[in-house]
Amino acid sequence: MSMTLETANFIIAGALAAGRQHGFKPLTVVVLDAGGHVIAAARQDGASNNRFEIAQGKAYGALALGMGSRAIMERAEQQAYFIAAAAAALGGRLIPVPGGVLVRDNDGTIQGAVGISGDSSDNDETAASTAIEAAGLTAQVD
Repeated sequence: MSMTLETANFIIAGALAAGRQHGFKPLTVVVLDAGGHVIAAARQDGASNNRFEIAQGKAYGALALGMGSRAIMERAEQQAYFIAAAAAALGGRLIPVPGGVLVRDNDGTIQGAVGISGDSSDNDETAASTAIEAAGLTAQVD
């Protein structure tokens, strides 16, 4: 079973609440199902332009490579040519910085991914992980 709309909306609400609690800049949150399709998205008032595309790229890249976008960043530092080629193969839909988090169920099956953009990459990842865990799911950042 893949990500449901109800779960995606719960994660979005949790991520935005985490951002408010920590005083983050306005966030944009995108939730994808296991096939990389957008289930739900939200952009807080004041979020800067193109945050949707960045958040989607973080989540999509995580799904495509089977690792959180933090791990993709680390891989980019070691194998820049591979990540550049992967980004080209994905039509540019790969953002290799933290903030793209895989969502796994209790059995370890990937349900989808959450991408957040708006604050620092580390804070984006914190908001995503906090919301995923609050939904009773497992956040994979590496």
